[in-house]
Amino acid sequence: MIDFDNWVCPLPLRDYPHIVMGHGGGGKLSNDLVEHLFVPAFHNATLSSLADGATMTVGGQQLAFSTDSYVVRPLFFPGGSIADLAINGTVNDLAMLGATPLFLSVGMILEEGLPMNTLGNLVDILAAAARNAHVQVVTGDTKVVDKGHGDQIYINTSGVGLIPTGVDIAPQNARPGDRILISGTIGDHGMAIMSVREGLEFDSPIRSDSAPLNGLVADMLQCSTNIHVLRDPTRGGVASSLNEIAKSAGVGIALDERQFPVRPEVAAACELLGMDPLYVANEGKLLAIVPPEDADAILETMRQHPLGQDAAIIGEVVSEHRGKVTSRTGIGGTRVVAMQIGEQLPRIC
Repeated sequence: MIDFDNWVCPLPLRDYPHIVMGHGGGGKLSNDLVEHLFVPAFHNATLSSLADGATMTVGGQQLAFSTDSYVVRPLFFPGGSIADLAINGTVNDLAMLGATPLFLSVGMILEEGLPMNTLGNLVDILAAAARNAHVQVVTGDTKVVDKGHGDQIYINTSGVGLIPTGVDIAPQNARPGDRILISGTIGDHGMAIMSVREGLEFDSPIRSDSAPLNGLVADMLQCSTNIHVLRDPTRGGVASSLNEIAKSAGVGIALDERQFPVRPEVAAACELLGMDPLYVANEGKLLAIVPPEDADAILETMRQHPLGQDAAIIGEVVSEHRGKVTSRTGIGGTRVVAMQIGEQLPRIC
C-alpha cells in the first residue's frame, strides 16, 4: 500500500493511486509526478533546475547531459519515425542547454515477434540521423520482452555535449521585458501523428517537423551568447513549455496569437479535432527567450537557417500575473493559457 504520508506534498498525487496516460503527457499530471515524487526522491541542485537536461562542471569544462525515451505509435509517420525522433530529441535537449552535442547512447527494448526487416530499417535510420546531427552513437543496450508485453520497440537515447564558455541558458533566466521567439510553425508533429491514426487526408499532407536543432542554436549563439532560455516544445506543446518557464522564473508571459505561425492544414486539422495548436507537440522547433535589444538580430539569424525560415516573435515576458501565461486572441480579447491536466495526444514521442 502506498504511504502518502512519507511523500513530499502528496496531495496532488492522492487522486491517482495508479498511473494514467496523462502522467506521461507533459501537462500538469506529468509535472506533479516529477515535482512531488521524483525530485524529492533524488534531490540535488543539478536536478532541481528541471531544464531539458543537466549541466555539470568537470575539470573546468561545462558538460550537458540528457536522456529521453521514445514510445511513439505508429513507428513510421509522415516526415519521420521513432528512430530519427530518438536521435533528434536528445540532440535537441542538449542544444537547448546551449551545448554542442557529441556522444549518444541508444538503448532498445524489443518485443518478441518484431520483424527483423523493421528493426534493420530503424537501425539504418538511427545511423543516418546521427550522421546528420554530427553526433556519434558510442554505446548502447538491447533487451527483448515477451510478445504482448511491449509495442514492437521502445528506444532510449542519452547524450553528452560541451557548453561554450560564457553561455548560461536555463528556464530560471527569463526576465521581464524579454522577447519570446519561435523558430517556425507549431503543431506539425502532433498533427502528422494524428492524421495517420485518424486516417485524415488534406490537400497538403501534414509532415512531422522532426529535425536536429543544434546547427540552428549554434548560429544563434554566434549572433549573441546572451540568450536567456531555450526550450523545444515537445509534449504539451508551446503552452506547457511556457507555463513551466513562467513558473521556474517567477514571471508572467504574454503572447499574441496573431503572430503564431501555423500551417493552414495543421490549423484545419486542429479545428476538425477540437484541438489547440498551442498544446500540440513539436519535434523540430524551439522557443527562445532573449533580451529585447538582441531580439531582432537573433530573429534575423534564425530566418537565415533552413530550420528557422518561419521564425517569429510571439510574445514577451512580463512582471504581471507571475507564473501564468496569457494570450491576446485574434479578436482582441485575452485568454489564460493554462497547463493542461493530461495530454491531447498520447504516445506522441
